[in-house]
Amino acid sequence: MKDRYYIYLGLLLLSVFFGCAKKNERKGNLEFSQDSLSNYFTLANDLALPREKRLQYTQKAYDIVVNNDNDSINRVNLFRVANRFYNINDWRKYSKTVYLVLEKSQIAKDSSSEAKAYTYLGDYYISKSVQDSAFLFYDRAEKAYKELGDKFNQSRILINKADLQFRVGDFAETEKIVFDLLRIIKDEKRNNAIYYDAYNILGTTYCEQGEFENGIIYHNKALAVIDDNVIPEEYQSRATSYNNIGFLYLNAKKYALAKSYFQKGLEQKKLSTQKPFVYGLLLDNLAYSKYKLNESNDLPELFFKSLKFKDSLKLTSGVFVNKIHLSEYFASKRDTLNALKYSNEALLLAESTDVSRDVLVALKQLSIIEPERAAVYNKEYIQINEELQKEERSMGDKFARIEYETDQIKGENSDLTTQNRNLVYVLSFVTILGLFIYIIKAQKTKNRVLLYKQQQQKANEDIYNLMISQQTTMDTIRLKEKKRVAQELHDGVLGRMFGVRMNLDGLNGFQDDIAVSQRISYLSELKNIEQDIREISHDLNREKSELINNFVAIVDNLFEEQRKTFQTKLISSIDSTIKWELLVNSVKINLYRIMQESLQNINKYANANTVKIELRRKGDNLVLVIIDDGIGFNAKVKKKGIGIQNMLSRTKECNGEFQINSKKGEGTTITIIVPIEQKLIYT
Repeated sequence: MKDRYYIYLGLLLLSVFFGCAKKNERKGNLEFSQDSLSNYFTLANDLALPREKRLQYTQKAYDIVVNNDNDSINRVNLFRVANRFYNINDWRKYSKTVYLVLEKSQIAKDSSSEAKAYTYLGDYYISKSVQDSAFLFYDRAEKAYKELGDKFNQSRILINKADLQFRVGDFAETEKIVFDLLRIIKDEKRNNAIYYDAYNILGTTYCEQGEFENGIIYHNKALAVIDDNVIPEEYQSRATSYNNIGFLYLNAKKYALAKSYFQKGLEQKKLSTQKPFVYGLLLDNLAYSKYKLNESNDLPELFFKSLKFKDSLKLTSGVFVNKIHLSEYFASKRDTLNALKYSNEALLLAESTDVSRDVLVALKQLSIIEPERAAVYNKEYIQINEELQKEERSMGDKFARIEYETDQIKGENSDLTTQNRNLVYVLSFVTILGLFIYIIKAQKTKNRVLLYKQQQQKANEDIYNLMISQQTTMDTIRLKEKKRVAQELHDGVLGRMFGVRMNLDGLNGFQDDIAVSQRISYLSELKNIEQDIREISHDLNREKSELINNFVAIVDNLFEEQRKTFQTKLISSIDSTIKWELLVNSVKINLYRIMQESLQNINKYANANTVKIELRRKGDNLVLVIIDDGIGFNAKVKKKGIGIQNMLSRTKECNGEFQINSKKGEGTTITIIVPIEQKLIYT
């Protein structure tokens, strides 16, 4: 409950306000023809229509708008098209449309549309979880709106930047940005939506830092500024604020207060249909607060109700939290089996979605449930946590660098403008001689740039020529060797064989002792020729043989090291008929790692007396069998560990089959079958 992941859930309304321009367009009461542009726009926003239909209407609108002249109406219509792609979650077409309107805005020097396009691109990269790119475009938008004097949109962008800083754990910068935007809009006409977002971020930031008193102050401020005329009822902002306040009290261990706010949130009308995610979150948090209060009524049914609801909506993050809560609940009831079940499911879910913080939460829960394996879980926890902290620090540095570089470029552009203006003044008064000197200096600069490019091109040519030379040398050596072998065969072997054949033909008609003696001499010569041919063949095949035998030697070294280090008897058998040259290197590496992993597992856990490893050929397949007579385990019940998962993964990379048979007290047998010729290995 103390991990920042859960705090993120309190910011779920922010995305609503960030994209409100995209989601707030309503049907009008205008009359229009069936094929008109406004008709397509309206139908594309009709939630009663299937997504495919809405996408078709949006595409039709795009096809009309994209060919129009680049005027202000055209750019407005392109933004409307982008809005519809956003609402349908067609991110590829959304980004394509926004980049197009950005290009048109820059050509037309329309600063307002350019700033808006930067905002849309920031929203796009947020949806893709590319935080540094999102921050870059938000930063450009914020500075553009600042130059335009548009404080409302500037403050909206600052909310987005504050949210990104919060996500990477830079709470001091988050707080600074929010207070900066509050100062910006203090003299402007009050906008409750901006204030609501600002107070929400401050509340969650203080909650994350353990400053619960400040957190509750700002969450209450957010609740107080809700105005249904400004923030539409369907956004369910009250339910969200009640959840945020309840969650803060959960962190402060004031479970009764937390429960009361979760109940208030669930009392909001149409919550389950208008904001199903908030509804599922409130159900889960209510169940968790009851669990903390030792109230057994409705538990664990309330947890299961929330889980089923979130699962039906495919809310991965919410499902993860639910399963962690269920694990805690069953652990408190000493139901270790269910506690482990939900913790492991949560861990698998976190790993599948590649959310490092979720993985940390799941590992922490598993270490509590399985204290005997706590060391293993804690080691992995520490490793992932260190990597995550480095990543967050790196992202925070990136944000700071983006702001600095943007300001620096802006300053350089400003300096350049001033210099150009001064240059115009100077040129108005200088003589022809001064202009002539300026041209000479400019030409010298161009010459230096040209000289540098020529030197760079020369270096590239030298590198390329060296590569060609090396390749030519290798080809020459190969050709020379081919000629040598051909010459040896032609001048030596074939000549000698021809002479022997002619002499034997001449002796066919003689049967005396001299003829017999000569035949024996010629047969001896044939043996010598045979030996010469064998040596030539051996030279040609030596490299190939060495490559084949190298793998066998490496495997033998692994077996020999096992025999020297451990008392377990190792019996190995490698089929000499296997054509190792048919196996690609990736398959050999994977087979070696599988044998290495198996021996490590046997040495750690099996307590085996004997291990048998066999590599044999069976038809077009290579079969690896690893048998130990150790203590075994129930392969049907026991969760596959990381070692076995690695073997499965490596076998899959080889397009092979993986089988494991084991029973308690009866040892373990692992069988891996892979095709020798990896026809699909690169597809």
